[in-house]
Amino acid sequence: MNGTMKTFILMAAITALFGWVGSAIGGYNGMMFALIFAGGMNFWNYFNSDKAVLRHYNAQEVPTTHDLYKMVSELCVRANLPMPKVCIIDNPQPNAFATGRNPEHAAVVASTGLLQKLSYDEIRGVMAHELAHIKNRDTLTMTFTASIAGAISMLGNFLMFAGSGSDSEGRPRNPLISLIIMMLAPLAASIVQMAISRAREFEADRVGSEISGAPRALAAALANISGKAELIHNIEAEQNPASAHMFIINPLHFGGMSGLFSTHPRTEDRIEKLLAMDISPSSQPSNIPPSVTNMGSSPADDVFGNPLDMFGDTKGDDNPWK
Repeated sequence: MNGTMKTFILMAAITALFGWVGSAIGGYNGMMFALIFAGGMNFWNYFNSDKAVLRHYNAQEVPTTHDLYKMVSELCVRANLPMPKVCIIDNPQPNAFATGRNPEHAAVVASTGLLQKLSYDEIRGVMAHELAHIKNRDTLTMTFTASIAGAISMLGNFLMFAGSGSDSEGRPRNPLISLIIMMLAPLAASIVQMAISRAREFEADRVGSEISGAPRALAAALANISGKAELIHNIEAEQNPASAHMFIINPLHFGGMSGLFSTHPRTEDRIEKLLAMDISPSSQPSNIPPSVTNMGSSPADDVFGNPLDMFGDTKGDDNPWK
């Protein structure tokens, strides 16, 4: 089953779960009220959450002359995508994410740790992965699931305050059933939401590899990022764990959970799928510049230098990363 079909089935499951919970608690009227309220809240988030995330991580947009911008521009041509904003965040943990409500209003973000610790080809693979999220409109998918999951949680809270009583159609509620719904429905919604996030990561790996033409480079990047991210804390992500699903590798440190409650698939599983996609150099697309394919082992510092240099002297009082 491909990632798109799995996502469709999971979205249908969370929608069905919402309908069942709404009917069990408040009948049709209660279900519609919760959906409208949660939908309105997430409608606002859809148009503003990307700005809030970039502001939270103090993302700085790079100039068009920067090597990272040129890399993303080349990948956008290959992916037939409009050029997004290209930003850098001052964070030692190697990581990256994409945000924006659609391809026309998108941004790709790399950490300074990513640019300093990975090779050129690995960074290119990561940027292709993030562009795949934009191409697949994963922000729209996750906004929909967040809306439904939020509505289910709202219904659970409504039930807690309403008590046993009767539903909107006058039928007495079973206290045990009410307790089960209140406790388990929001949990089930969160699990399905996380499962959709994991499915989107697999799909972004696949599409990103098609964009870059180098699945092995992305596999190497995932292994490199995963090993280093476990040793380096991402303070901003810890302060806003709701944004963890956006990153290419989970930035949070809570024991490396990879089961039901993880927003990311196991890195080993992702690498295995990518290596299965690998093609020989002779069959790679001919429009990959030789200067790119021959730089796989070059340290990123050799290409990007100090990622902060583009903002001038960052050691004094004018440090833009404060």
